Amino acid sequence: MFGKVLIANRGEIALRVHRACQEMGIRTVAVHSTADATAMHVRFADESVCIGPPAARDSYLNMAAVISAAMVTGADAIHPGYGFLSENARFAEMVEAHGLKFIGPAPEHIRMMGDKIAAKDAMRSLGVPLVPGSMGALETLEQARDVAEAVKYPVLIKAAAGGGGRGMKVARSADELEEAWSVARTEAKAAFGDDSVYLEKYLDRPRHIELQVLADTHGNVVHFGERDCSLQRRHQKLVEEAGSPVLDAAARDALGATVTAGLSKLGYRNAGTLEFLWQDGQFAFIEMNTRLQVEHPVTEMVCGIDLVKEQIRIAAGEALGYGQKDILFYGHAIECRITAEDPESFAPNPGKVTTYHAPGGLGVRVDSALYSGYVVPPHYDSLVAKLIVHAPTRAEAIGRMRRALGEMVVAGIKTTLPLHQAVMEAPEFQDGDYTIHWLERFVSDRNTDAAG
Repeated sequence: MFGKVLIANRGEIALRVHRACQEMGIRTVAVHSTADATAMHVRFADESVCIGPPAARDSYLNMAAVISAAMVTGADAIHPGYGFLSENARFAEMVEAHGLKFIGPAPEHIRMMGDKIAAKDAMRSLGVPLVPGSMGALETLEQARDVAEAVKYPVLIKAAAGGGGRGMKVARSADELEEAWSVARTEAKAAFGDDSVYLEKYLDRPRHIELQVLADTHGNVVHFGERDCSLQRRHQKLVEEAGSPVLDAAARDALGATVTAGLSKLGYRNAGTLEFLWQDGQFAFIEMNTRLQVEHPVTEMVCGIDLVKEQIRIAAGEALGYGQKDILFYGHAIECRITAEDPESFAPNPGKVTTYHAPGGLGVRVDSALYSGYVVPPHYDSLVAKLIVHAPTRAEAIGRMRRALGEMVVAGIKTTLPLHQAVMEAPEFQDGDYTIHWLERFVSDRNTDAAG
């Protein structure tokens, strides 16, 4: 087992990894920008190294600085968390080249799944169902027209190297295709340095379902059930659930068996999440994230397994020590992502937190690096806390979340707490009757009502 792990991240996820390491008797090294000198993950770590100025490109994305910090402090391994360098194949290669362990998948799998077209090709070969669309990148608008006519409108133009909703445009008719094609390629080039795009059938009322997996280096692959991440705004997740209100055990088991068999053939290792669209009882693969997900706590709550500890054990060469039949699911979990944003306009609202109070009680978990007096910097993602609840039933979990949201206090900055409270009260959410398009309409209607 590792003696020391460098955590190449910040905020709540850096703190989350530190806690797992601490429980395993592993010393930690925090890296930080000058803007994060007083951050909680820096205060708690056994050692810390400043790696640059506030801008992420000069600090948290500075691969040489991160690896140098690991070498200087004598770390054995690097955990990338999520975001930043977590899905950078070159970084993973550099880590391994310097005699360190990368706590994540192999570089070739990061690279494969980072290219959305290559990922789809791989999943197609493994028998995983896909959304109908082009077989690869499209070179011309005419090719896009041909595929669109074949799969029928509406269609979605997507960046091959993309994610987070960038380089993604809907065309509902042939008249709209040319503009969608042009805008998607322009956005893709600006965001990812690559204007390659492909086309998929646009599903009008899907759920966003994802499957959490772990694979060790001894040939064992297991899944930990599904998460429903359908509550999204502009392709950014707001609320996640485990399990999904629309799936039963049979559907979960069938999807899980297909995925784990495929990843076993691929020789995949460590944590990963496969994302699907689900509509009318059918799954369609959209992408795979080769890292720990923001929403991993809901899976941990229903399975009772620490996914970060498992990542570390796998990277150290240990076998999982259990099979699929040993993974049991109990109850229901919900996560709310609390961000430092205006709950109506979603404009970022960094600043000083004058008062912070985390809710508590049975089945309540808060993953956050906030404290009273902390200044939320303007340089990074606006996520400031994840509030997670677990209860025997979904109805009880909603009730528990409503209570916990009412207890939580983050003063001095605006947050999305009021929006989360409104979502929990919405009849459609309580009934589990929503799709990936529901939240956009809900937010729009709520803002209209507030203005009127």
